[in-house]
Amino acid sequence: MEHGFTVKQVAKKLNLSEHTIRFYCDKGLIPAVQRDRNNNRIFTQESINWLTGVKYLRDSGMSLESIKKYVDLCLIGDETILERYSIIQEQRELAKIQLQEAKERLEYLEYKLSHYKDIIEHRIDDDMNPGKW
Repeated sequence: MEHGFTVKQVAKKLNLSEHTIRFYCDKGLIPAVQRDRNNNRIFTQESINWLTGVKYLRDSGMSLESIKKYVDLCLIGDETILERYSIIQEQRELAKIQLQEAKERLEYLEYKLSHYKDIIEHRIDDDMNPGKW
């Protein structure tokens, strides 16, 4: 194998399925992917960086179509920098909202665990059972 990483190695490294990686490549979302002499995808650190970016954009709620538009803008060059900047700025704002929502979910779960611990340790009655209300 030439220097680089296989789909299987990258899948493990980035916690993505091999299917997802191939799908992203086939959709043109990872422009830096190369092929070995057997036509297998070979990922350099640069292509892994692209894939990581796509993963993060996807995880933040960006559609595949919007990611493809962003990738295409990157490939066009310098005249698209402001547009790309704006896209990333918008995704950052959405990620901030997601982070706040995740913090609220975590706080709720922490409260519930504390409440159940009080019930388990008989400090309070089980008020979580609707049958006892």
